[in-house]
Amino acid sequence: MTDKLIYLDNAATTFPKPASILNRMVETYGRIGVSPGRGSYDLAAEAQELVNETRRKTARFFGAPDADRVIFASNATDALNTALQGLLHPGDHVVSTRLEHNSVLRPLYHLNRKGILGYDLVPFSAKGFVDPENVVAAIRPNTKLVIITHASNVLGTIQPVQEISRRCRERGVPVLIDAAQTAGVIPIDMETWQVAGVAFAGHKSMLAPTGIGGLVLDRQLEDIETSRFGGTGIDSGSMVHTQDFPYRLEAGTLNLLGIIGLSESLDFLEETGIEPVHSREMGLLERLRDGLSELNGVELYCAQDLFNHVGLLTANVRGLDPSDVGAILDADFDIAVRVGVHCAPLVHQSLGTSPHGSVRFSVGPFNTADDIDCAIQAMAEIAGHARRTR
Repeated sequence: MTDKLIYLDNAATTFPKPASILNRMVETYGRIGVSPGRGSYDLAAEAQELVNETRRKTARFFGAPDADRVIFASNATDALNTALQGLLHPGDHVVSTRLEHNSVLRPLYHLNRKGILGYDLVPFSAKGFVDPENVVAAIRPNTKLVIITHASNVLGTIQPVQEISRRCRERGVPVLIDAAQTAGVIPIDMETWQVAGVAFAGHKSMLAPTGIGGLVLDRQLEDIETSRFGGTGIDSGSMVHTQDFPYRLEAGTLNLLGIIGLSESLDFLEETGIEPVHSREMGLLERLRDGLSELNGVELYCAQDLFNHVGLLTANVRGLDPSDVGAILDADFDIAVRVGVHCAPLVHQSLGTSPHGSVRFSVGPFNTADDIDCAIQAMAEIAGHARRTR
């Protein structure tokens, strides 16, 4: 039993958040926490300018050409739904992959069941990567969109989205990436990569609070339609929801507290740099991989080569349900991990780990080598006990 929680579930939500971000977020919200753009008084204008500046920071962060096409959302799932519901029409076809999170799979399934679209899911290799050739081969004359996770939330493998985007652009098909696992830890340059859109979650490696995310678009997706309607603070006399960006895809009062947190986190990441964080996290992941791979009875998935990975891996203990392993890690060792299918059921079907899934370890910017060593020792004890009782 440790004397503190060892948090290894950063792929779900990075924890803890830097105190400096939280403190400045609360202080700013306490000072200007009014509805941005909803009044003519100075405080409302100041709040609106903070929102506008956060759009500009976000556009720079993702290498996007136009801050007006930074759409704030509740999270990456909300952003992906906004994109898919606004872009796809009857008769359209979509190409995606078997690596996807349910935030992509479920909207596609829903739209398919309604008869709106067809879609194909490209497989991944034994090492956890999608081949760009397979993506291109799945494109049809009516393919409206290719959507792909930048990094798998189960395997941690970073997909070759730049190459995929280049090849799809040659065929006139835009690419939208789900950057929930990469934004804040892997540099993304939309303009250079020719990516048409990025959906991001603020609460993971971007270090912002929960409840804030977004959709960043370029002009390839100019025809995206409004799917939610309501107040925007402009054109209020019209019954038609304004079609100006970014308000075209936003309705109602924005999450100002979350936007302030995102603004502070972007400043933090600019100051610290994201590449040193990724390098450090991968060092810890390699330590974890090496330790777990030596344990008799522990099986790892797509972790032989950690090149082009983010800081997570999944494992199982032979003879034990992953939910039991997670419960033991929590109760006996104060180690927090994620167990199950991780909202990515097709990955586990392909791995042969369905329906129970696996145990996912995900490191974050505040984990230490001692945390990793404790996790290895805990898994050694669990696997040893499982062997003795089989």
